[in-house]
Amino acid sequence: MTSTVLVLRALGLGDLLTAVPALRGLRRAHPGHRIVLAAPRGLGPLLPLVDAVDELHPTPDMREFDWPDAPVELAVNLHGSGPQSTTALRAARPRRLVTHANPALPDVEGPRWPSGEHEVRRWCRLLRHHGIPADHDDLRLRPPDATSPAPDAVVVHPGASHAARCWPRERFAALARWLAARGRRVVITGGAEERERAHQVAALADLPPESVLAGRTALPELAALVASARLVVCGDTGVAHLATGFGTPSVVLFGPVSPAEWGPPEDPNHVALWTGTVGDTFADEPDPGLLRLTTDEVIEAAAAQLDRCAAVPRGGPP
Repeated sequence: MTSTVLVLRALGLGDLLTAVPALRGLRRAHPGHRIVLAAPRGLGPLLPLVDAVDELHPTPDMREFDWPDAPVELAVNLHGSGPQSTTALRAARPRRLVTHANPALPDVEGPRWPSGEHEVRRWCRLLRHHGIPADHDDLRLRPPDATSPAPDAVVVHPGASHAARCWPRERFAALARWLAARGRRVVITGGAEERERAHQVAALADLPPESVLAGRTALPELAALVASARLVVCGDTGVAHLATGFGTPSVVLFGPVSPAEWGPPEDPNHVALWTGTVGDTFADEPDPGLLRLTTDEVIEAAAAQLDRCAAVPRGGPP
């Protein structure tokens, strides 16, 4: 019977993509094991691009995690610091548990949870502490099989999971209008719940309704869109991590969280804009630091990325 490695990360798109190096480290360390990822069902179509997971165990969030199978060889907590996530994995009766230490669970061995560490490096360091090598630079995704609905477009993604991370609509619209005036095909993306915001941005930018792809692309098509894009401009959200995974040039607007914790790697393909202050991720209004990013600053960064891309074709040296 094949042994199982069970990994808990019942979070969103960006969370999955920042865990790619850790997942690949587990794959290399356990080539003959079945690696099962406990994560939301909607992320399943992306797993072939990660190329490290054999099976998805649908888990909408950590509170709904339930493991009905036999005891697992190894359980890995890539979800959080515990104790809830660690306790949930212990219920799977693993022969070995990889997790962070937590004062509420004094019998669990692991490193202390480091505040302020980059999310990618956090999980690689956790694995290394437990004797499993992981390369934090191993972020690139396999090319998607799906067809892009707008090849070579500039993707403008004005939404985010929390209002605090949403740069104003009118500023995204000014950027989109500037891009379109210079002959770029611009598409506005987002989830179904962000469709109204996307249409407002398009209307303010005088873009046609068909430029709005929000709510019209399933995850495979969104991945293909980002993989083929000329440029992605967005806030600190999952689409930014897709751009990192595909090496697509990006301009990412940060606030209230620092790019030192969630930003792209140091790479000329990616520009992280941040005014240097942190705030409340769960606030109901855009973060004050994010609002200090001006439209002119973002347009200047986008222009520089487009000029650089024209000088260095996709697939060429950085």
